[in-house]
Amino acid sequence: MERRIVTQLMTCMDESHRLVQPADANSNSESFDNKSGYVLVIGATNRPDAVDHALRRPGRFDREIVLGVPDENARVQILSVLTRNLRLEGSFDLLKIARSTPGFVGADLAALADRAGNIAMKRIIHKRKTDMSIDSMNEECNEEWWRQPWSPEEMGKLTISMADFEEAVQVVQPSSKREGFSAIPNVKWEDVGGLDLLRQEFDRYIVRRVKYPENYEEFGVDLETGFLLYGPPGCGKTLIAKAVANEAGANFIHIKGPELLNKYVGESELAVRTLFSRARTCSPCILFFDEVDALTTKRGKEGGWVVERLLNQLLIELDGAEQRRVCIVIGATNRPDVMDRAVLRPGRFGKLIYVSPPTKDERGLILKALARKKPIDASVDLSEIGQRETCENFSGADLAALMNEAAMAALEEKLTSTPERSSDASPWTIKDTHFEQHWLKLHHL
Repeated sequence: MERRIVTQLMTCMDESHRLVQPADANSNSESFDNKSGYVLVIGATNRPDAVDHALRRPGRFDREIVLGVPDENARVQILSVLTRNLRLEGSFDLLKIARSTPGFVGADLAALADRAGNIAMKRIIHKRKTDMSIDSMNEECNEEWWRQPWSPEEMGKLTISMADFEEAVQVVQPSSKREGFSAIPNVKWEDVGGLDLLRQEFDRYIVRRVKYPENYEEFGVDLETGFLLYGPPGCGKTLIAKAVANEAGANFIHIKGPELLNKYVGESELAVRTLFSRARTCSPCILFFDEVDALTTKRGKEGGWVVERLLNQLLIELDGAEQRRVCIVIGATNRPDVMDRAVLRPGRFGKLIYVSPPTKDERGLILKALARKKPIDASVDLSEIGQRETCENFSGADLAALMNEAAMAALEEKLTSTPERSSDASPWTIKDTHFEQHWLKLHHL
């Protein structure tokens, strides 16, 4: 059935090009009725690859117009149209809303405006209830209250505030995020601990650039869009990338290198193209490749044709920095020596940043960051623990394991305690002895 419909559609479209133009003004009405006019055919789809290729040729659907996800300026214009008939408070910043809605399409912005209106109505009704002490009225008075018309003063207060839109942004989920986008991560620099020099580097090259793009454009500053974090395992490279995205207020897409590999020809390249396309529509966005060495190994090795094809596609996407807008690519690896040299040149992963193991002072800061949600006893000096010789050469992951083992030792002590101790009013905390138990286990291994 579908094949016959497509065939008939192609026949009709081919005939439409042979239709005769309407006669001129000197022709009589009878000749005008016997002649047809032009036919304009417009199709719409969100799956162009599923359309029969015979329809996508000159003479049929010969012009294709891509309607992508609106950028920041387009979102401002859409919001101005959507809010044209809304009663807004005086100070209303559409640009701020547009910057907080990356990945939103027109329907998402319409849903955002509706939700903001609902939030405003709830706020106003709640305030009216409070003013009239409606909570203390009986059911009959409550029903009568709803029937009362609003006074002109109350109608004048029916406005949608900036706070209503900001609250609605937290509730409305854009269509693009339902397709696999990640939101802004909730990891902050306080969760990382230490690494102040790295924080200054990322603040200079990424955070300010995302927050104040107009200043960088004014001075013509053209910075790298590709960064490579390299260093020993467990030093917090992934955590750093998430903290940078949170600090900049950018969306974050996390890809583990081998996830893109596919044995079928063309599938790996398609996955890379789709990934960068999604990142562009969700700008500002940080695209983080974990274990990037799995995708960028040196070319020319036997049996590496899958990785080579994927690497070639990745190089093409990395070269298109001017089309990526505010889309920054960060890679992480502990094996930079196996990566292809073409990836490490300026314009691709041009900025190499070494993430070293933490120093003595940084180990104490990391332990304090890890202990924020744990019941640490007041007698425990985490800075002193970080400077001990037993913590020498500990990475961030090792310190996290140390903290978890100490917490587990304290928990086991509580579960195996006597009834008298369990009924004691003093709280259970993680003490210095619990840390020492973990070191004793390591010593016996």
